[in-house]
Amino acid sequence: MTTTMPAPPVTRTAKKPARLTHRGKNPARRSTPLTIALLAALAYFLLPLFWLLVASTKSTQDLFNSFGLWFSDAPQLLTNIKETFTQDDGVFARWLLNTALYAGVSAVGAALLAAAAGYGFAKFRFRGDGAAFNLVLGAVMVPTTALAIPTYLLFAQAGLANTPWAIILPSLVNPFGLYLMRVYAADSVPDSILEAARIDGAGEARIFFRIALRLMAPGVVTVLLFTLVATWNNYFLPLIMLNDPDLYPITVGLASWAAQAQNGGAGASSDMLALVVTGSLISIVPLVVAFLMLQRYWQSGLAAGGVKQ
Repeated sequence: MTTTMPAPPVTRTAKKPARLTHRGKNPARRSTPLTIALLAALAYFLLPLFWLLVASTKSTQDLFNSFGLWFSDAPQLLTNIKETFTQDDGVFARWLLNTALYAGVSAVGAALLAAAAGYGFAKFRFRGDGAAFNLVLGAVMVPTTALAIPTYLLFAQAGLANTPWAIILPSLVNPFGLYLMRVYAADSVPDSILEAARIDGAGEARIFFRIALRLMAPGVVTVLLFTLVATWNNYFLPLIMLNDPDLYPITVGLASWAAQAQNGGAGASSDMLALVVTGSLISIVPLVVAFLMLQRYWQSGLAAGGVKQ
């Protein structure tokens, strides 16, 4: 009688699963050229801001006698800020308020007009709507500098030159904002909600302000930010529209100070160039604050309309 021995168990080596990311894909490989390109882009955008911060701590002599990307031996940022606000009887503060008025009113007005027009193009059909929208797209390609002289002649005939309206009214027209809001309204405002509101007896104005405008809020904030930055940094239009220094925005006011510093005109001081640099630093602070406060709306507004639900 023979006995058979049981076969030894076969041991199998388990394969180590590949490391996956949270989406189930292999980890992305690092690209050295792409990293270098991103670092170069970061330096391109941040170096001018760093230079502006460093230069604002220097006197006019130190601007030319010290290394441009580092602080001098005797930084005087607070002194420069104080002299900037006291130069010419404190006209810089008035320029700052003028700029805030022009940019704020223009941004809010342009955003509301673009939202209303974009909503109309997206949700209503009328004769010639396609041609009218194509005309808006064509207006996007026209540079604003090409319209500056005709705009000045028109406002001069109307008696509005050298007034705040000469800056605010042209800034209310934003063809790109209208296009952006038309795309955004088409995807963010469902037709079913509009039909339900009409069945309940709501008028078109109430539907827009109470329902559609709330759904379009991220896109409205996006247009508001674009218009705010464009009007805040606008130089050519105020230059030809205004001749009263008390109505100047920051861009034209600082340019007049720089001209005084170069030509040695009346009221020019030895540190006038340092005041121009310091004023430029102060002028960007409100824009940085606005972007930080509205960043999430701005990002979601840009993404909306690009993905079909």
